[in-house]
Amino acid sequence: MTSSSDSPRPGLTIAVHGEDLDQQGRGIARWNGWVITVPELLPGELASVQLLQRQRRQWHGKKIQSIEPSADARRPPCILAHACGGCTLQHLSVEAQNRWKQDHLHATLHRIGGLTDLAAPLVSPEAQSLGYRNRALIPLQRLEGELRLGYYRRGSHRIVNLNHCPVLDPRLDALIEPIKRDLSDTNWPMDSDLRGKPGLRHLGLRIGVRTGELLISLVSATEHLPGLEQLAGQWMQRWPALKGVTLNVQPKRSNTVLGAQTLCLQGQDVIEEYFCGLTLQLGTTTFFQVNTERAEQVVTLIRDWIVGVAPSANVIDAYCGIGTIALPLAAAGLNVIGLEINRASVIQAQENARRNALRTATFIDGDVVDHLRQLLPIHQVLVVDPPRKGLAPDVLQMILAIPPAFLIYQSCDPATLARDLQQLAGPDGPYRIETIRPVDFFPQTSHLECLVMMVRISSEVRPRTA
Repeated sequence: MTSSSDSPRPGLTIAVHGEDLDQQGRGIARWNGWVITVPELLPGELASVQLLQRQRRQWHGKKIQSIEPSADARRPPCILAHACGGCTLQHLSVEAQNRWKQDHLHATLHRIGGLTDLAAPLVSPEAQSLGYRNRALIPLQRLEGELRLGYYRRGSHRIVNLNHCPVLDPRLDALIEPIKRDLSDTNWPMDSDLRGKPGLRHLGLRIGVRTGELLISLVSATEHLPGLEQLAGQWMQRWPALKGVTLNVQPKRSNTVLGAQTLCLQGQDVIEEYFCGLTLQLGTTTFFQVNTERAEQVVTLIRDWIVGVAPSANVIDAYCGIGTIALPLAAAGLNVIGLEINRASVIQAQENARRNALRTATFIDGDVVDHLRQLLPIHQVLVVDPPRKGLAPDVLQMILAIPPAFLIYQSCDPATLARDLQQLAGPDGPYRIETIRPVDFFPQTSHLECLVMMVRISSEVRPRTA
């Protein structure tokens, strides 16, 4: 171990105290004026750490040995947790995960948005922390004759081979090992990164948590996989809950896992799910929150709040997807227009509305901002559920120019949420925040969703020219 007078360099071993976690779940420590980030280092832990690489004013290191463990440390429930990049917090107790997520949200809102004393407790902090995921897209690779199936090692594209994943719904987890054996027995090429001959790239699994219906999808760079339909037929006979097997074709070498074309090999290409009292259809490429129970709780909070403050309101659901927010609002008697740029999602939302006989939900495809100029003046409530990068600048400016009476923002990134709230609910913004509810959609990871409900400060606010 080195002394405090040493200069940092690759290979140097030092002793550090974990102080916090970063957004990727890595431990943060300080040594001789440097910030050190270390995977698996926990707050309160004293550990020996080897420095690996400098990046600006910080160093990345790896933990060699725990000298004094954190009081919140635990044995990870998955034996691959130390290597697999799918989860980053399994070595931290669930209670400590919840505390850190709330503290991280509060600190981010204050540091970026200038907002204080706003974050409420997590929605259902005692909820299921394992077996919650209703969907998986798992990379594949055949290496020297051996099939490797699993998620990537942290910071790399090297697959950590697995047979089980404890965060998956147990009914999905039970499929992994037998499907892996069957795929291994074929002679199909497999490489998620498409570095060799075109073949299989990912295994997709999906379940309707309430219905138990299963969908297996194979993602491939090619349609030409001899014997694929016969294997799909064997799976249909083996698992009665399996409603269909599909082949998604993605020939492009990119970070986009799923391609535009999906072929039905056996059975049907959709499954049913019961959600907020409605029946939804989910396909291979359908975006649907992976934590069904938590998603239902969030939609219930949104519905109950709108009904409480504006029971006869006209509502815009921006970034509506297949209608998981809009349809329950329509079922509660509200008039809702859903906006979504993905045409396939809009078609699916319209079909779900028809299946549930909901006549007060309308869905429009196209860029959100193109429709807001006409819709905001005649709608009292706006619900936004943007991607991780937050509200696009033109959408944010449109909301500021024509602020509806009530604004609900569901965020999947505290930093971009804080940035947007600084304009929406900062000193010069048109809104006051009534409620902030952090929601843990992804236990065992550092990700956190958050629901913010805002009220326009003055009922006398008039639309301005955008």
